[in-house]
Amino acid sequence: MNPTALVYSSHNRCEYLHTQWIVERALQSHDNKTLMYLPWSESGNGGEFGSPQQFGWGKFEWYLNRFQQYGLHSEPFYYSDHMSREDAQLFFQKLATTEVVILGGGNSSLGLSRYKGVGEHFFGDRDLFQRILNDRAARGKLTVGFSAGADQLCSILQSEIYSDLSDPVGFGLCHNIITTLHHEPQRNQELEHGARKFPHTMIFGLPNDSGIAVNQGFLPSGNIWQVIDFITDESWDISGEEFHIKTRQGAGIDHFYNDGRQWSFQGGDKMVRVMAADSSWQDAWIFTSHGQCYHYNNQERGNFSSVSEVLSHY
Repeated sequence: MNPTALVYSSHNRCEYLHTQWIVERALQSHDNKTLMYLPWSESGNGGEFGSPQQFGWGKFEWYLNRFQQYGLHSEPFYYSDHMSREDAQLFFQKLATTEVVILGGGNSSLGLSRYKGVGEHFFGDRDLFQRILNDRAARGKLTVGFSAGADQLCSILQSEIYSDLSDPVGFGLCHNIITTLHHEPQRNQELEHGARKFPHTMIFGLPNDSGIAVNQGFLPSGNIWQVIDFITDESWDISGEEFHIKTRQGAGIDHFYNDGRQWSFQGGDKMVRVMAADSSWQDAWIFTSHGQCYHYNNQERGNFSSVSEVLSHY
């Protein structure tokens, strides 16, 4: 049961997260070792040399090129105000068929408006991008969100914690989740505030270099199931950059309950979550990397031994 969404925060291209969780998913395919990077959240038009979109792709291109020898075909698809209908058709065709798609960094609201707007402008369907993402997930393909892209794959944009955005709704591949990026303990107040403002969601502060990988679907009961893998990566060891990589300093993924309690997740931990479709009810269990099981609400030890065992009870 592979995750179908991955959202993460990183300072650079840390090896474990980018190779094992992203590139390997594309290389696992026998006949479709493809990866597409979308710099649509960066300003500007197209991929002209030196443009923000081209610069965003360049931060990934050098790393992904290392895997050409193993058959990886990686490419960007640039946004332009001058896109034709044929360009849009090609874009949505690639979005549907590419094995791994990365939504890149930049401005979350700008990218969100472009992803939604291109479907509305050319096909009269503002939800086309999201529907294709959901179809990708149903077919087991991985969609990745880096920086702004991480924000967009969640249910609510991080900025909505303190703001009142005109369109704060993300694509929901990480259902009822909010993430904050480049998290540090000094920003815990933001997590606390977000947890109180959106009690039906779970909010996670992702430090550099960390992420969450999510798989979700519907149970026969009609409830939504969700499995979250917590990832911390200490592999990036370039001299002079360690200050930016908080996981190498022992940071975990911070989480606040809507009643003010706190939990810190470490790499290898899992959460199994069950939610009513209308978000009126939820329950969850935590499995630590050491094999311990805890009930999320009361933080007491549980007797479940696996994800499947938990889901069989709902």
